[in-house]
Amino acid sequence: MNIFEMIKKETAHLGIRTAVIDEQRRISYSRLILAAEQVADTLRSKGVERLHRVGLLCDDSIDYIVASLAILSLSAVIVPISTDQTAEEIDTVIDRIDVDFMVAERGLYRGDDGEELTTPGFQEKSFSIVKRMVKAQPCDGYCRVNPAFIRFSSGTTGMSKGVVLSHEAIVERTDAADRGLRITSDDVVLWVLSMSYHFVVTIILFLRRGATIVLCGRRYPNSLIEGITRHQGTFIYGSPFYYSLLARTDLLQRDALSRIRLAVSTTTKLPEQVAEEFSARFGFELAEAYGIIEVGLPFIRLDGGAAKRSSVGRPLPGFEVRLDNQGLEGVGEISIKGKGMLDAYFSPWMGRESLLIDGWFRTGDLGKIDEDGFLFIVGRNSEVINFVGMKVFAQEVEAVLNRHPLVAESQVYGVPHEQYGQLPTAKVVLQTGAAVDDIADDLRRFCYQRLAQYKVPKFFEFVSALPKTASGKIKRQL
Repeated sequence: MNIFEMIKKETAHLGIRTAVIDEQRRISYSRLILAAEQVADTLRSKGVERLHRVGLLCDDSIDYIVASLAILSLSAVIVPISTDQTAEEIDTVIDRIDVDFMVAERGLYRGDDGEELTTPGFQEKSFSIVKRMVKAQPCDGYCRVNPAFIRFSSGTTGMSKGVVLSHEAIVERTDAADRGLRITSDDVVLWVLSMSYHFVVTIILFLRRGATIVLCGRRYPNSLIEGITRHQGTFIYGSPFYYSLLARTDLLQRDALSRIRLAVSTTTKLPEQVAEEFSARFGFELAEAYGIIEVGLPFIRLDGGAAKRSSVGRPLPGFEVRLDNQGLEGVGEISIKGKGMLDAYFSPWMGRESLLIDGWFRTGDLGKIDEDGFLFIVGRNSEVINFVGMKVFAQEVEAVLNRHPLVAESQVYGVPHEQYGQLPTAKVVLQTGAAVDDIADDLRRFCYQRLAQYKVPKFFEFVSALPKTASGKIKRQL
């Protein structure tokens, strides 16, 4: 199986229909397929073959999609690298995954002393290719799984690894996700996230279904607003940050989102305040999703209304969920089973048979399920703070702190203490213009009104910013 050949077959009837819009540039489905094949011909002439791992470093663009499809068409393996990463982080990915080739947009890779990729397939950008000497040949398991992607995880807990996805797994998980998203060729998708982290499931699913993808990755919030008004978007896939911008801008009327049939919030927990502001402004609920690179997109909250706002919904058809080692308030570790699970970890190699227990993947996330079957994410096992024998879930406390009108964002963690075990402590970023004087006492009172006493942070530290990964998630290792 080859996912590019499947996309080519599924979109053959679309012809001149627009596949991707990037500001003033656009490309049809027939031209997109042709461009990918032209780039593939050039890559093949440079030595790229089946199973070669190809690092791709490029800003989100039509050319990013073209390059990705070209690599997939050769049955080579994409190793996406974010342009937001530092040079040292980029080198780490390249070294850990031991890529055979680097394909990079000119000016983005410090080791860019390679040969220029001259091909009519690229629409606007200039690329180079660097052939590397690999340290060792991959194991037999790698060759057997028909790999398509290796995504180096963002390392929110300091434990990064390469997630291997086969062509078959990608087909399974895009089909599974679409049972909730229901993408059609009539959809105009407004895209704001990084393709380095979200090409699978979403971009591939949008292409398979023949939707038009509008890249709104520049000039926030104007580019997204333009997607809503000028391009008449029907579907938004973004993080809470973008929905907060929409809810607070004066550039949109209340009915401006009347064509939007679904707005999915992902990448991080949707704050209650953002959900409320968006609903009050535009008259419909955001659909919070729970995506995991090892699993896919098993949860999207498609119903339940305001009463279920802090939930990620019920499992989509084809997925099962269970809670292991349940404790206080029914909280347990989330395990998921379903279609499109990861095939392996690359570095070091661990096959699916070692990672799944009877088909179940242990996520490391903690959650609880209510009487209606809705899943609520509480935090991660590694983030649980043990205060005098009581468990404190960092995300629960952060959700309360972030509701304070003077708080922009927060991070709660445990500080070792000889007598109490760990002391709940918070780093807080204040809203612009907020004064630090006496605010700690106010935050503490605010928390006492909404949390059990043992969950309230004992100390507050006010900082200008929180450490984050390249994908925008808070780094949990302090």
